[in-house]
Amino acid sequence: MAFNGLFAVRAVDELVDETEEEEHKLRRSVGSLGLTAMGVGAIIGTGIFVVIGEGAAEAGPAVSLAFVLAAVTCLFSALSYSELAASVPVSGSAYTYSYATLGELVAFIIGWDLILEYGVSVAAVAVGWGGNFNVFLDSAFGYTLPAAISSPPEDGGVFNLPAVLIVLMVTLLLVRGTRESAQVNLVMVFIKIAVLIFFIIAAFTAFDADNLEPFNPEGFGGITAAAGLIFFAYIGFDAVSTASEEANNPAKDLPIAIVGSLLISTFFYVLVAFGAIGLVPAADLAGSEAPLADALKDGAGLDWAAAVLALGAIIAITSVLLVILYGQTRIFFAMCRDGLMPMSFAKVNPRYGTPARLTMTFGLAIAALAAFVPLGAIVELVNIGTLFAFVLVNIGVIILRRTKPDMPRPFRTPFVPIVPGIGILLCLWLMIDLPGTTWLRFAIWMAIGLVVYFSYSYGHSRLRSSARREQEQA
Repeated sequence: MAFNGLFAVRAVDELVDETEEEEHKLRRSVGSLGLTAMGVGAIIGTGIFVVIGEGAAEAGPAVSLAFVLAAVTCLFSALSYSELAASVPVSGSAYTYSYATLGELVAFIIGWDLILEYGVSVAAVAVGWGGNFNVFLDSAFGYTLPAAISSPPEDGGVFNLPAVLIVLMVTLLLVRGTRESAQVNLVMVFIKIAVLIFFIIAAFTAFDADNLEPFNPEGFGGITAAAGLIFFAYIGFDAVSTASEEANNPAKDLPIAIVGSLLISTFFYVLVAFGAIGLVPAADLAGSEAPLADALKDGAGLDWAAAVLALGAIIAITSVLLVILYGQTRIFFAMCRDGLMPMSFAKVNPRYGTPARLTMTFGLAIAALAAFVPLGAIVELVNIGTLFAFVLVNIGVIILRRTKPDMPRPFRTPFVPIVPGIGILLCLWLMIDLPGTTWLRFAIWMAIGLVVYFSYSYGHSRLRSSARREQEQA
């Protein structure tokens, strides 16, 4: 196997041209508002309802600054995503960008990584949805589902029925169509933003400035430690780039959606964090499993607010499920169309304009995972997988600027290679802090991927098949 064969790069023009093939053509049906809502939908999830407590334990009242620092950390990678998404409007996100810059083997590795990252994310979020659904039932009606049908075997149940049902519902919606999915997500995003606005207004009516003293008890080290935890509350904006082929105007809409969703989410994160600290001392938030609900109870005397926030959490999680499962199917769709995975999965349903077969397959597999499999620490793979993808996207921007300097770039990342270089360093900094067991699991999954690549993908690669045909004709 030649070195060039493993690291052969796909031409950007060819990648774009293949999106117009009738059998594999996705419908363009989502505008900038829908795409921005996808980003907000993926970012604002359960994190906002629980991560504030974890951040307050590290930074005290300065947790609001930790949210800003985490957002800045993400912004460097978001700018790189924006350039590549606008310049290479093809489903696949980091997988496709790596194929166009770093070669087939690297592209497969990141695609394989993202399949696990997104799949585990959806399963874990679905389990969280089931838990929050029970909290809402208890808060609103004083009733909870029996543990036998609401918990996996490791927690004393038989299977997690709510998690299965929500995954299947989201799967059917995605099969039905991208426009319909985006419209439902837009409604859910407006509702969860309304819940956060409700919290902010309630918080500032009972705001106690004394809770802000001392504002930064742990110094800059506390802020950076909190930012490391909070960073993962921002993960999700990259899923917007998987909608490249279904955006009405990808050159304009995708950069707006990627950067816009990050800024909107940061705005609400900072206000909510500031308001929560104003209601109760940071130490009280740090020890709470439901910091926002407890803050409204203890600081504003709103005991009934727990039901409102539980409902907001359910809607927030549903939106995250929708966007992340969508992103996973589009990455795998791109890999199948390139021949690195079975091409039969890349067929688009003529009625719905979506990869229906692929979507149903993933939906059923993830539903089974959420129902029975103990997720535990494997969820940490989401963190390392996302950071790995961010690193490669930043590298991709630098490489394309050198190898394709004249390529049309509707959006240009400023100060290349400085901005993507900072993005790389920040991601590596966060990756180093991850536990050794996470690195080990990641290495095992990558090793399995290499077996799949050399036993199947290498021989079925569309790029390699085209090269063989050209040699035979010559």
